[in-house]
Amino acid sequence: MDVQTAFEQRSTVLFLDVRERYEWDAGHVADSIHIPLMELPQRVAEVPDTRKVIVVCQVGQRSELAAKFLRDQGYEAHNLEGGLARWQAAGLPFESAGGKGEVVDGYARDFDGLINP
Repeated sequence: MDVQTAFEQRSTVLFLDVRERYEWDAGHVADSIHIPLMELPQRVAEVPDTRKVIVVCQVGQRSELAAKFLRDQGYEAHNLEGGLARWQAAGLPFESAGGKGEVVDGYARDFDGLINP
């Protein structure tokens, strides 16, 4: 899902941020929930299935893996295209504990176990 559409739907969707804790702490979409990608299989029950889920990461790679995993579990899940990097470039708001949020450089690991358990 593109960032503008996601922003317009923000009152009716759930944003799920799958980045690492330090990335989340630096900045995230308001009212989103945080479950790091590698914890998602064990914590999937924490993701409500009553709303469309928009999965978020830095650039869209990890969130695409998580969205696929969630769809396989029966969720209506979408990847945020371009991630928070594109969200920020579009001038859309996000927050952190310290006030105005920022996108920090994250990293991707081998997530084969998530896609092919």
